[in-house]
Amino acid sequence: MSQRALVVEGGAMRGIFAAGVLDAFLECDYQDFDFAVGVSAGSTNLIGYLAGDHGRSRTIITDHACRPDFINWQRFMAGGHLCDVHWLWHQSLEDVPLALERHWQRQVPLWVVTTSVEKGTAHYFQTRPENLNEVMTASCSIPFAYRDFPTVNGHAMTDGGLADSIPVRWAYEQGAREITVVLSRHQGYRKKPSALTPLLKPWVRDMPALYEAMVNRTDAYNDSLAFIANPPGDCRLTVIAPPEDFPVSRLTTNARKLEVGYQQGHWAGMEAMGVGTKVASSL
Repeated sequence: MSQRALVVEGGAMRGIFAAGVLDAFLECDYQDFDFAVGVSAGSTNLIGYLAGDHGRSRTIITDHACRPDFINWQRFMAGGHLCDVHWLWHQSLEDVPLALERHWQRQVPLWVVTTSVEKGTAHYFQTRPENLNEVMTASCSIPFAYRDFPTVNGHAMTDGGLADSIPVRWAYEQGAREITVVLSRHQGYRKKPSALTPLLKPWVRDMPALYEAMVNRTDAYNDSLAFIANPPGDCRLTVIAPPEDFPVSRLTTNARKLEVGYQQGHWAGMEAMGVGTKVASSL
């Protein structure tokens, strides 16, 4: 039997869109998936959704992620983290309830993507009680913005978005034939090579595979978009993406923009469910 999968892209603060989509799904009592796979902020959004904790991701993104404990340019210039993902994950676990037992009991697997520092390839981990903290922190660790490389099973990992930002092809390879994809960029977007990447080469001279993953990221990202645009004949894809006027970037902390981004996601989720009325989103 074909499986149904939910794939959620990351994108740091752009994850507010997926937070709105998944809250809309919960309001419609829609959790009709055989497994889910997320990257970076997509994975943290998914754990709240699969646990049935409506509004949790919205709270974390609009509160904890906007605090200087998380994003801090002064700390970064002094040699520390720009984005302290270890603090964000653990502090939000302490402050905002997460019904993990409910998630484990539902037995809908959550897979999280990381990138191997040693090999530069994507690794896919099924979350379990014993690895959840390490896997989540690793997947969200933007290189250089978070200066450590968390280890999973003894191997250094970093941001899953480097090797597989939108793991839709992987979901298909696992047997999914009905796939819902929540993107962080508008449909029609294509990634361009970053001018910053060559400048980082001296900093990763001892990690050639990681640098190669950085160089290849544009092609890998656009390859996933090509799969979404032209899926195999036996695959039915539902794509939920922000509108072109989505106001949130990777490090946006403006409360009004984040609220607009959430409402745009909520409306898109309701539209996918066939219910709801569009919320005004003018800035």
